[in-house]
Amino acid sequence: MSATGPEHDPADHAVRAEHVQSLARGLSVIKAFDGAHPAQTLSDVARATGLTRAAARRFLLTLVELGYVRTDGRLFALTPRVLELGYSYLSALSLPELAAPHLEELVETVHESASVSVLDGDDVVYVARVATARIMAVSITVGTRFPAYATSMGRVLLAALPPDELDARLGALEPLTDRTVADRDTLRDVLGDVRAAGYCLVDQELEDGLRSVAVPIRDAAGTVVAAANVSTHALRNSTAWLRDEALPHLRACAAAVEADLKGVRG
Repeated sequence: MSATGPEHDPADHAVRAEHVQSLARGLSVIKAFDGAHPAQTLSDVARATGLTRAAARRFLLTLVELGYVRTDGRLFALTPRVLELGYSYLSALSLPELAAPHLEELVETVHESASVSVLDGDDVVYVARVATARIMAVSITVGTRFPAYATSMGRVLLAALPPDELDARLGALEPLTDRTVADRDTLRDVLGDVRAAGYCLVDQELEDGLRSVAVPIRDAAGTVVAAANVSTHALRNSTAWLRDEALPHLRACAAAVEADLKGVRG
């Protein structure tokens, strides 16, 4: 620190010099609208933003002209076109980045671990995960692989494949526990049930004590591109809990991810 006060980074000064006040004020007008205040008068907007009525009016009318705001002459409200402002950001995000906040919300609700996986060969590969207590002997992280046939997410992904591709993806079926479905014909029947139900529940087939339920994640074209699951230890929760309590929240999570994917590709 100098005798005249704290030192300043020249880069900070450059940022301040490039600051466009009009843009900042225009964004503050957009942010003045929210769920609690979807429609506002000119006076409301001026008060919420700290702008004069004249300045608020100029920004609102500019936004009306651009199609981001509509007005009936007294009240102003945002239009759906304002969503375009977020599409550039969403388009730069990958599936894991899109899924992460929804998984976090899901875990806060069900208090169990949740993940998203994709199919790679005859394995599922974890691409996003939010964990609570460790429930497997093997630590699960992004990049972890498991045989698809013995996992809930894997079966959801396999069930979405055409029959000829499914045969190529099954690989060698080995019993990993005494509950694992390792017979091809039986597994095909199980996958048919998964396809019809729209979800898959696996009870201790990958590892003793591990239960999970999974649902598909579809892109804007309706193609299954990933799967999401909730997993728990058998000592904590039953299969009935997974189906009746966790599954509705898991489906809502998958729907939220799908909505973001549609925004990216829409």
